[in-house]
Order: sequence, then structure tokens, then C-alpha cells
Amino acid sequence: MARRVTTQLLLLLVGVAAVWAARSRTELLNVCMDAKHHKEKPSPEDELHKQCSPWKKNSCCSTNTSQEAHKDISYLYRFNWNHCGHMTPACKRHFIQDTCLYECSPNLGPWIQEVNQSWRKERILDVPLCKEDCQQWWEDCHTSYTCKSNWHRGWDWTSGYNRCPAGAACLPFHFYFPTPAALCSEIWTHSYQASNYSRGSGRCIQMWFDPAQGNPNEEVARFYAMAMSAGALPRGVEPLLLLSLALMLQLGLLG
Repeated sequence: MARRVTTQLLLLLVGVAAVWAARSRTELLNVCMDAKHHKEKPSPEDELHKQCSPWKKNSCCSTNTSQEAHKDISYLYRFNWNHCGHMTPACKRHFIQDTCLYECSPNLGPWIQEVNQSWRKERILDVPLCKEDCQQWWEDCHTSYTCKSNWHRGWDWTSGYNRCPAGAACLPFHFYFPTPAALCSEIWTHSYQASNYSRGSGRCIQMWFDPAQGNPNEEVARFYAMAMSAGALPRGVEPLLLLSLALMLQLGLLG
């Protein structure tokens, strides 16, 4: 068991080191993306709307952005959740929470990548979502319908909001997303990936958390930032440091 966990940690650390090698951003903690609606720097908000409220103590989104995150076809991205008929409230709440995490979280720095897009200069890539978050999202959307597996591109925008492209069939979510991992990784072009870690592990990002207990994603960001910093060191030093980190984690010295 110990060997399997240590191997998993090694693979995780090697993976984040590879991501670090491709990026130019140096600030990984307590940062906001350079994107369409994000603030320049995280700061407290007097109030954030409903599902975005867990981030009000330190947020990359404004109150107005948090309100728009809860609307259908809002000014944020003109995205229509009901493109294949009525999306169930149980399903829609996960997309609202996803929007709140994306717009408001200051703890996504280790996964921010530069992009050359007209509407943003940075995006997130392969954020490890806790397995329960992916599982519940998938289960709650099981009876809702969509017509695409990649929601970033390929829509018909001629009406001013997204509609299914010609010939795309509206089918239950599980047709386009056969597993929770498929949903988390494919829907936003690998912005997320389904983690094997659980909520509270300190190794995966939680979309849902109780702010009264603090923000668990701060610890997660610190862990990955440390691993990425180790991966940025000269060749030959990197494997030893990654192994040391994994062993220290296994012994509980970095928990």
C-alpha cells in the first residue's frame, strides 16, 4: 500500500514538473488569471452571490461577476445552459459552481497557462478536481441533455448565444460523457482533470467547500507550487528532490 501511494505521488510530482517547464508565470500563489472578467489581484468582497460566496474573503471576482455567474445567457460569456432543452437544477448548480471556481478562486496559479486568444491571455489547464466533485457533477447531470462533448468550441453563435451546430444530436449527458473523468476533462478542453484524491486530502481542488472551515484549496495550491518549483531546478537535482518530496509526504512531514 505504501509503495503504491508513493508511486502515485511520484507520478503526480513528475506531471506537475512537466507543466511547470512549459509556463512563464512565476507567481503561483494567491493570483488571478489574466482573463475576461478577473480582477487584477485577489481581494476581499463585501458580498458574493449565493454559490460564489465561499470566496468572498479573498476573491478574483467582483460582486457583479458573481451575480452574473448564476444567470442563464449572462453577459459573462452569453452561454446558454439550456441548449438542449431545460437543464435540471441539480445539474445546473455544478456549472454555476464551476463558473464561481473559475472566476473567483485565487488558488489556481499552479495550473495557469498563457494562451493567445482574443478574450483572454491566460487559462487553466489540468486542474485536479477532487474525485467526489467529478462524480457528483456527472451523476447530477445524468438526466440532462447536450449535443457536444467540448463546450469551448464548435457552437453556432449566430443568434448571439450558443446553439447546437447543424447535425449535432441532443442526447443524455452520459452519451457524450460516459464517465465522470470524461466530463471533467473534456467539457472545457482539459481545464480540469479528475483526480484520484478525495476532498480533504490536500492534493485536489474542491469546487465545493465550507468557508467556515477555511479554504482547503490554499493548501492544495501550496503543495503543487512547491512541486513545480522543485521541477524547475537543474537537471540531475530534480529527480532526487521529487523523490524526497514524495517520501516526506508519505511520512506525513509535509502534510
